[in-house]
Amino acid sequence: MSLGSKADRPRLVWDARRCERRPGGLRVVAAPQAQPPFRCAAIAEEQDTCLILGAQRELQAPDTPAWALANRLAAQHTHATGTVVVRCSTPLRLLAIVHDVEQTPTWREEWIAGALRAILLEVERRELASLALPMLGTRFGKLSSRRFVRLLSRALAVHRPACMRRLWLSVPNGTSCSILDALG
Repeated sequence: MSLGSKADRPRLVWDARRCERRPGGLRVVAAPQAQPPFRCAAIAEEQDTCLILGAQRELQAPDTPAWALANRLAAQHTHATGTVVVRCSTPLRLLAIVHDVEQTPTWREEWIAGALRAILLEVERRELASLALPMLGTRFGKLSSRRFVRLLSRALAVHRPACMRRLWLSVPNGTSCSILDALG
């Protein structure tokens, strides 16, 4: 069976060649979460001060009254916005604290910028060569993809780790690779 001419063939939704930039020698690839372009030493995650956003937790004690669970959550330690919580695993998990669910809106650009700085400093401190980074503030917040890439570009201009060679920008399906043009 012939597929016909090149023009008749179906196009891939994600084209790695179009979705790659090399600002300052750093290989930045925008790819969906389900299509990792390479293995990463660390994976960043968008999180809130109580570490509950996106958590897939099961209640451990179904016989515990709801008020006891609420009290336990209220007494839980909170993390400062604009920081990163490191979870040692393979790959390393970097929880970017960019939301405070007790505020409206739950996110702020300065928290995202601060978390980006903290992530890059942690990558440098641990001498990591690769990082998977979601578009912070776009999943649970209303930050635009282009604005996030501009914040990332600024953070890289000031705090780019010399050891980092590859950055996987994990993007939602259907995101245009043209967002990488904002990297400069």
